[in-house]
Amino acid sequence: MTLPVHPIMQQSFAVIDQEIGEHSFAPAEYAIVRRIIHSTADFEFKHLVQFSEGAIESGMAALQQGIPIITDVSMVRQGSVNLVQQTFKNSLISAVEQATEALPGKTRTETGVLRCLKQYPEAIYVIGNAPTALLALCQRVMETSISPALVIGAPVGFISVVESKMMLSRTPVPQIRVDGRKGGSPVAAAILNALIVMAWDEK
Repeated sequence: MTLPVHPIMQQSFAVIDQEIGEHSFAPAEYAIVRRIIHSTADFEFKHLVQFSEGAIESGMAALQQGIPIITDVSMVRQGSVNLVQQTFKNSLISAVEQATEALPGKTRTETGVLRCLKQYPEAIYVIGNAPTALLALCQRVMETSISPALVIGAPVGFISVVESKMMLSRTPVPQIRVDGRKGGSPVAAAILNALIVMAWDEK
């Protein structure tokens, strides 16, 4: 069953198709990039989004199997909760809400992600805000045999953001990554939402 698309979104997609210019994205990759541009009105993302081999397929399969989705912050969760409830009804957990107190020397979000990795090592991890959380996730992946189904790495900002994405690029996990300083909760949610739509349409 294909999910309905709001007419304004259809019109927006048509404008993006007209204006994006030449690109080498595969159809599934383009569906994700187009959704990011729709959420941000920023065509620069055409040059920033990176896909590891098999990442989209791994993420879609995990969604179809009901694997939990862990977001770093509540705003990312809120950006996808309605679509998740309409489709696969995966558990959708905000990591920061799992940590009432931060571990020594760590942020609450970082603490929450580490706790979730212990409980849900196979989950989809969606990082749209906290580079510390992405750094902690990557460090844990490198030190252990933990292998998430997919990591969406799209924190935004100036401190540790680029470094966290570079560290993610060096891990073997399936990943969709927004290089550079740009990203944010709307971008991370857009990537997840595009995957949900494709996984549901393929079902």
